[in-house]
Amino acid sequence: MPRKSRVRVLPAAAAAAALLAILTAGCAGQAASQASGSGGGDTQENRYVEGDGSSTAFEPGERDPAPEVSGETLDGESVSLADYRGEVLVLNFWASWCGPCRAEVPVLNEVYAENKEAGVEFLGVNIKDNATAAEAFEDNQGVEYPSLFDQPGRVPQAFRETVPPAAIPSTLVIDPQGRIAARVIGETDYNELSGLVKPVAAEAGGSGAGSETADPA
Repeated sequence: MPRKSRVRVLPAAAAAAALLAILTAGCAGQAASQASGSGGGDTQENRYVEGDGSSTAFEPGERDPAPEVSGETLDGESVSLADYRGEVLVLNFWASWCGPCRAEVPVLNEVYAENKEAGVEFLGVNIKDNATAAEAFEDNQGVEYPSLFDQPGRVPQAFRETVPPAAIPSTLVIDPQGRIAARVIGETDYNELSGLVKPVAAEAGGSGAGSETADPA
């Protein structure tokens, strides 16, 4: 089980400024290395703050409701977070020019495949990108779930008063009541993501693969 702790939520103005910095500030050397990865996009968009993969899980009584978010996927379908109410939703923030985003796709696909029978859905949020590069990323990496196309970064801004993503990539786990149950800042791995998703699925009565807490009866 992951270690559980509380997240200190910043005041709205400070959180908004921090999120803006995430989308515009760069890691050392990142801009110089983009030519091998993205297939497009300008260098300002190709900068990001890389998280350390740390995670936080929230007990049900500590969870903030996710904001109302809607938009259009890269496939042109309308979608909103409200569409997933009653299911566990894993929300992954990514960009085509982000190396750790490429590296974690196999993990995301594997955890999705193992848990979708238990009512767990995945939705990507592609930010600060262009549609052509994002679509190529999905095709080349074999992403198995849809993604919202959010070039301006409005979706992470919508989370600024709750549990902001705080890095690219970041992953949020949203429970069936629409509350934020967990967050990973940076690239995740199989054990970490499974350890966050399966307990939330079990709370909802899911019985996904390896769910130790589900009642066998």
